[in-house]
Amino acid sequence: MEITEIVKEKYGEAARRVAKGESNGCCGASSAFDSCCDPITSNLYDATQSGQIPEEALKASLGCGNPTALAKLNPGETVLDLGSGGGIDVLLSARRVGPTGKAYGLDMTDDMLTLARENQRQAGAENVEFLKGDIEHIPLPDNSVDVIISNCVINLSGDKDQVLREAFRVLKPGGRFAVSDVVTRGNVPDEVRKSMLLWVGCIAGPLEDDEYRAKLTAAGFAAVHIEPTRIYDIEDARTFLSGQGIDVDAIAPQVENKFMSAFVRATKPNGCCAPGCCS
Repeated sequence: MEITEIVKEKYGEAARRVAKGESNGCCGASSAFDSCCDPITSNLYDATQSGQIPEEALKASLGCGNPTALAKLNPGETVLDLGSGGGIDVLLSARRVGPTGKAYGLDMTDDMLTLARENQRQAGAENVEFLKGDIEHIPLPDNSVDVIISNCVINLSGDKDQVLREAFRVLKPGGRFAVSDVVTRGNVPDEVRKSMLLWVGCIAGPLEDDEYRAKLTAAGFAAVHIEPTRIYDIEDARTFLSGQGIDVDAIAPQVENKFMSAFVRATKPNGCCAPGCCS
């Protein structure tokens, strides 16, 4: 089964559990995510933010950061969330851009879209639209978005270059790329990379920080900056490797401090029409 189908299946399962009101472990996910939820997805939203949205949106959050807290969003802007899940970051963004702005959420999973639209209804958010599609093929016109956000989703893609090219395409000149993602420093053991469950759990698919910068630059972006927000230590490594059929004692020391949640920023240069045209 391809990575995309595995991700769709597991995230669909998580959405269904939330919709049924079932317990989803420590981070609102199914057991497939339990290995990474403690160090990665917990305590991302403060009480003020969580109080602004339906409880189900928070339960369905499987992110690794809080892009809405770090990204600059202005009234009247158009925001796109890649891999919007239950809609938490879309709903928070919609409040910040106000009634003259627009917040889009893009997700490929029907169950997540159903959950997100119900959360939108409960929140009474009229400046929100959830779209079905892949982040590798964004169903929006060129130069139509002011800000792109995402929360621990780009690392799940099997074609990150295409994702970044699409992000560049839909951003307006001067538009901002502002995502939370899992990033690595140094080599990661092949045993971890090959585990599909760890890929779905936001661990096996991340780019190295230097590679992330290079791919953003190749897509046409400028002013690339990666800011670590959480760096995972040896006990975190044990948590997300446990129960995956991996020799934790052997592998954990090799991944200590190599995984981090990071806020990744970049800008589409003004007057730039295609990758490479401003170089």
